[in-house]
Amino acid sequence: LLLSNQRTGFSHQRSLTGVCLLSLYHTSFVLQKEEVEDNTDANMEGALIARDRVGTSFLNNLRKRYQENLIYTYIGTLLVSVNPYKELDIYTVTQMQLYRGVNFFELPPHLYAIADNAYRVMCSEYNNHFILISGESGAGKTEASKKILQYYAVTCPTTEQLQIVRDRLLLSNPVLEAFGNAKTLRNDNSSRFGKYMDIQFDFKGAPVGGHILSYLIEKSRVVHQNHGERNFHIFYQLLEGGDKDLLCWLGLERNPQKYAYLIQGRCAKVFSINDKNDWKIVRKAFSIIDFTEKDLEHLFGIVASVLHLGNIQFEEDSNGHAIIRNGTQIKWISKLLGVHLSILQEALTHRKIEARSEEVLSPLNVDLAFYARDAVAKAIYGRTFTWLVNKINGSLANKDSTRKTVIGLLDIYGFEVLDTNSFEQFCINYCNEKLQQLLIEMTLKAEQEEYELEGIEWEPIPYFNNKIICDLVEQKHKGIISILDEECLRPGEATDLSFLEKLEEKVGDHAHFVTRKLADQKTRKSIDWVDFRLLHYAGEVTYCALNKLFSMSSQVATQFKNSLMSLIEILMSKEPSYVRCIKPNENKEPGKFDDFLIRHQVKYLGLMEHLRVRRAGFAYRRKYELFLQRYKSLCPATWPHWHGPAAEGVERLIKHLGYKPEEYKLGRTKIFIRFPKTLFATEDAFEIRKHLLGMAALEACWRGALARKEAKKRTVGCSDNQEVIITVFINGFINRKKPLCPENIEFVRLVQYKYFMKLRDHVPKNVLDKSWLRPPSILEETSEMLKKICIRNLVRKYCRGVTAERKVQLQQKVVASAVFRGKKEGYLQSINQPFVDTRLKNDINPKVLQLIQGEKIKYATPVVKYDRNGFKARERLLVLTQSSAYVVEMAKIKQKIDYATLKGNGVNWCGAFLPISDPLTLPLLCFQGDVILHCEHIFEVVSKLCMLANKQNLVKVVQGR
Repeated sequence: LLLSNQRTGFSHQRSLTGVCLLSLYHTSFVLQKEEVEDNTDANMEGALIARDRVGTSFLNNLRKRYQENLIYTYIGTLLVSVNPYKELDIYTVTQMQLYRGVNFFELPPHLYAIADNAYRVMCSEYNNHFILISGESGAGKTEASKKILQYYAVTCPTTEQLQIVRDRLLLSNPVLEAFGNAKTLRNDNSSRFGKYMDIQFDFKGAPVGGHILSYLIEKSRVVHQNHGERNFHIFYQLLEGGDKDLLCWLGLERNPQKYAYLIQGRCAKVFSINDKNDWKIVRKAFSIIDFTEKDLEHLFGIVASVLHLGNIQFEEDSNGHAIIRNGTQIKWISKLLGVHLSILQEALTHRKIEARSEEVLSPLNVDLAFYARDAVAKAIYGRTFTWLVNKINGSLANKDSTRKTVIGLLDIYGFEVLDTNSFEQFCINYCNEKLQQLLIEMTLKAEQEEYELEGIEWEPIPYFNNKIICDLVEQKHKGIISILDEECLRPGEATDLSFLEKLEEKVGDHAHFVTRKLADQKTRKSIDWVDFRLLHYAGEVTYCALNKLFSMSSQVATQFKNSLMSLIEILMSKEPSYVRCIKPNENKEPGKFDDFLIRHQVKYLGLMEHLRVRRAGFAYRRKYELFLQRYKSLCPATWPHWHGPAAEGVERLIKHLGYKPEEYKLGRTKIFIRFPKTLFATEDAFEIRKHLLGMAALEACWRGALARKEAKKRTVGCSDNQEVIITVFINGFINRKKPLCPENIEFVRLVQYKYFMKLRDHVPKNVLDKSWLRPPSILEETSEMLKKICIRNLVRKYCRGVTAERKVQLQQKVVASAVFRGKKEGYLQSINQPFVDTRLKNDINPKVLQLIQGEKIKYATPVVKYDRNGFKARERLLVLTQSSAYVVEMAKIKQKIDYATLKGNGVNWCGAFLPISDPLTLPLLCFQGDVILHCEHIFEVVSKLCMLANKQNLVKVVQGR
């Protein structure tokens, strides 16, 4: 179906299979069935290159659209964006207004349609969304993120106060880009950190705040850049744009060639980057984001100190130790950082060794001194970036505690392959691997599984699932990160080569891992002895394990993995929209379309598989309850209330609307609508019906207002003098206890007004305030109703303000109350003492953690175990996991008690308080069998054990005798 759009002059094709088929003006390019349904290798996980070929028509469509500057293409609701490498006149305010509030497929594909669709669904359904922007480095992800922010800034409702928030959201971008972006071989403005931004909206749909999470700033770039690349933008902007007095105060010269950290890439000056103009934008942004002059003074001082650090040179003294002969640079650093000169010099030329209670300073040689200098520079810059993000978050924070909806924007570093790939490239590519897995889980896999669960007839479509690669990196005890942790924790010195040997031993048989030792003769030539290669979803990457890049990064890798897992949890809790960015050529050249490069990206991004699923699937699906709630006004049988099952109500509704059998399917819990045009027709009918209902309500309000106005005129006409008014109120007082009638109506209304006005200033402020203004007798029933509503509102407000941590505490205290209240002395004194997750002063022995086999520890505390025979005391640790309790001695597990075994006819375990020797009474925790433990925090231990074992009814509290 080819539709002509009067508003734009474009034509676009609305697919009858839920996929927006590609079109270029009035020429359509429809994918042939045989090109979409290519044969797929049976072994999808054997190798990435075994995946099916990319459809020729799809690639031709992308090329022809790109040549006409049509850079956007839909696959269902997924947007494919090809970087034009030039400015296009498609981001004007006029274009923003054009896409505002328009059905998704009603206009040609555009980034604004994705943004507007997420916003409209968020406002109508009050749920949270995120927009995942992914692709290679240089594909245009950062620019897409900025365009979406600009769209919301222009099209969302605002006030003067909200304008400040909106400006801060927009201007946080140039600040973060200055400190977190850099020129690389692929991109002049490459993000060298991951950024997730939540934009918060109030119930009116206005942006009221935001929050930014940053991930793994590429600190190594501070001290080293590859040929053709630059350091972070801020260094060049400061030198190029900073005024003379500022540079003088910082001890800097305007020429970047003077600084060792800025010239390693041999491209300090770049024609396509205007550092001076960018500096002006950053300075303006700082003033809007509420940075004080003192903040900026400290910030620029730190930036300058990094440049001075890079110019420090070390020489060797007669003993072979590193010394600093020229003290100019270190004096500037001392001044800018506020660190005493001698302390700073000692930190750069010595290392501190702690031996028992003593600290020994050991001199460094020249090589180690340079390494220490670079490490200090990286640490300073990394912590400064973290402070900067926190400062921006403070300015974006919304203090209002009312419920808000959010739209998240994820702009994270793209997949990259460099000449030398270090630990940071490993983390970057692992992150992209996880995001690819997320897309698979939430689209290809989730959609097909949903059809099966809902009983919809469906022929499964094969696709490559990269979970096997993610497991290779992150799997507990078997993945690369776990192996890295083990290698760094083992006794003896961990080296890069020992780490490599461990990888070969543990994951050497994995299909996506290879080293020189494991490779065949042909592959061996391209891998060095200190390298290992991973076959990622986007292609092969060879990582260098030399120079301690990996063996010294264990903690960072684990932290990054945990942060990434948290990010995935955040994204999984929101409704997704996807933008897949494609890089058309390696040279950033406008108009050039490299078929081989784009075919490779289309293949590993899974666009063809996505197209097949969308082509055969359904465009829209909703739970019966939600669908009925939204559209029930369109059918007389379901409006205003439907009292039967929601599924029957939906079936009645769609029959009334005239849905054809091929347009929908009814699942077990949801309705599935195949064609977008069916949904658009339903939505249009709903909009018309909504306006009719609104007009009817407005007419009723208007008629009521007119009637009240006429009644008021009559009342005024009847009381022309004070005597009449006094008489009316006297009669009203006399008849006040009668039902509402003409004799008492004026008096009753006055009493109501005065009481409500007084009550307004005396309502309770919190749930503990039991006071309530005493009402007159005629308002007692109304007052009681208002009191209940007020208390309910206070309770709801209090509950919404309870944090997750507080909620867990309260749950534990409820269990403690059920077990101990009225049964044990000392319980009341323990109520206000919060429970903690551990009572240990030192970490649990790593060997114990290995023996527990990956179970997550929920609680640990020191205990004393008493033998059944003779009550001999032995110090132990009690460790509680999700499924078992462990009695631990040093590095050994003495006893394991499965919660599942705690059942039977009698009391299997109990919290007891038994006298051991008079007059001493010890709190003991007893398990049936031979375990008797003395616990200092018995209320806490028993409560946690009850919750983990879910066997509160088996607890017996016995008083000592």
